Amino acid sequence: MVTIRKPEGFDSQRLFIQPEYMQNDLQSQELTRSFYVSDIGYFPQARYHYRERNEGCDSHIFIYCVEGEGWIEWNGNDRQTRIAPHQLVVIPAGMPHRYGAAADNPWTIYWFHLKGEHATQLIRAYNLDSGPLSLPLGTHAQWLEHFEQCFALLTDKTYSLQAQIHVSQTVRHLLSTVGVSASNSAQDKKRERYLEQAIRYMTDRLNGSVTLPELAQHTGLSKQHLIYLFKKETGCPPIDYFLRMKMQRAGQMLDLTDLSVKKVCSAVGIPDPYYFSRMFKKMMGVSPTEYRRIPKG
Repeated sequence: MVTIRKPEGFDSQRLFIQPEYMQNDLQSQELTRSFYVSDIGYFPQARYHYRERNEGCDSHIFIYCVEGEGWIEWNGNDRQTRIAPHQLVVIPAGMPHRYGAAADNPWTIYWFHLKGEHATQLIRAYNLDSGPLSLPLGTHAQWLEHFEQCFALLTDKTYSLQAQIHVSQTVRHLLSTVGVSASNSAQDKKRERYLEQAIRYMTDRLNGSVTLPELAQHTGLSKQHLIYLFKKETGCPPIDYFLRMKMQRAGQMLDLTDLSVKKVCSAVGIPDPYYFSRMFKKMMGVSPTEYRRIPKG
């Protein structure tokens, strides 16, 4: 049996590759150098579609399957991963890979390549390269709408830096939307419930104190798991987050009341005004007295 592989060229396909002069311009511009589209395309019912890059690609590859099926092997793993309708797969730059359309039900795909440091950071921030991501219906509709808009701008106004900037910002927004929607897995929702439970507990005690052991007991998590969860979602451990909540509440009181700094710090459960002032300045950038003088709104 002979396997047919067709790298490119499909009926009704659309394809655009940024010319070299434009990529050079994009790499030199402040608003695009960290994130821009280098290639974009649409392959309908791409029978025999196949790509293999043993050294990886110099750009990040995003492939969104809307109909049919495909497969991918990446990072030297010979095991094929199936790509189904409404699934997005992301291949980071430099990762060896090969992919193709299913023989009996070839995929229809919208795809683009991204370059720039912010593209790398977005992929990491939202774990977009963790495997095929299933997009909900609303995000699916946004993908198609944004793709059409970006493709039209790139093909009609390749020379326009303003159009290129708009495309860059549109795709950036699209990927953050994908990241947020894809993160709402059952496990993520469970973690979110734990986080909300802990934050509610702390909110009810802003005028007092909270310890890590009692917070762990309230949520039913180990102290280590609770610390991991808070660092992952908020960037800091739970007790540090509790202090930030206290400072935020203190800032509101300084803005909205005439209470003295001493009474404000007492109201957020910090009996030592000097300690309160040091913590407030560390987190808010100015002392409580200076903060109160800053015009708001």
